[in-house]
Amino acid sequence: MQLSQIHPNGFISLDEIEKNVGNTPLHSFSRQLDKSNVEVFAKLEWKQMGKSVKARTAFSIIKEALLSGKLHQGKELLDATSGNTGIAYASICSKLGIQITLCIPENASKERKEILKDLGAHLIYTSRFELTEGAQKYAKTLYEQNPHRYFYADQYSNDRNWKAHYDGTAQEIFKQTQGKLTHFVSGLGTTGTFVGTVRKLKELKPSIQAIALQPDVALHGLEGWKHLESAGVPKIYDSTLANDVMVISTEEAYQLIPKVAEAHDLFLSPSSAANLLGALKVAQKIEKGVIVTVLPDNAEKYSELMKMILR
Repeated sequence: MQLSQIHPNGFISLDEIEKNVGNTPLHSFSRQLDKSNVEVFAKLEWKQMGKSVKARTAFSIIKEALLSGKLHQGKELLDATSGNTGIAYASICSKLGIQITLCIPENASKERKEILKDLGAHLIYTSRFELTEGAQKYAKTLYEQNPHRYFYADQYSNDRNWKAHYDGTAQEIFKQTQGKLTHFVSGLGTTGTFVGTVRKLKELKPSIQAIALQPDVALHGLEGWKHLESAGVPKIYDSTLANDVMVISTEEAYQLIPKVAEAHDLFLSPSSAANLLGALKVAQKIEKGVIVTVLPDNAEKYSELMKMILR
């Protein structure tokens, strides 16, 4: 079946949506450095549908589910999310006429909840103390109780998560840097961005160094990130891909946000600031190289937090 043939309920087709997923610009942060032989670049992932990196994952999962028949008229898409994947799912499903139910921690930002409701998503709030792990457990139980009602996307275990970056993000980075990149740096959440991008980049250029980032403590303020020692490790994660694992302080990431806003007129989310911080730390350790990271989203969905950080 062709993408253009999928037209649920008379809404727009998948191939029309695909034009607005991926192909995000690469922004240079090299002037943050005092090293002439080291360059730092980052993908501005909010420059696509759903305004976050999760558009790639959501589209990949929905596309495969529709083409395989796992998701069809009469079934709802179900998943757990901390916000961005849910918004990406809902942005796509609203255009395809697909109903969606999302399990989300009750302490997710007000902006994310409002965006999801405006997009027509049915939200089920789970305990703030159980974070995304609690949302995952609830979603899995709900699916097991109603398998004929839901297509359970299960982003933490779904191979379409990392394959979206294998097929897209990595190829874009390699082309945009003309194959000159030497290091790829990314935080770990569902781990799809890191796993898929690194897996493909190392096929294209085996010498590339991959640095995984995670919070320095279990109780952190980097939404979407996982502290793997205390949280469940996603099924799709492949620890053999990382050449090094670096820990990032929430406080340091927050401190970087106003500096980037002033120097680049870019307002980063905490997770984006943390990724950039990791890339800049790697830059300080090397004498020559081209470092690339991704900025998952901007500060648009964090207005209350930004008021505190930028005051």
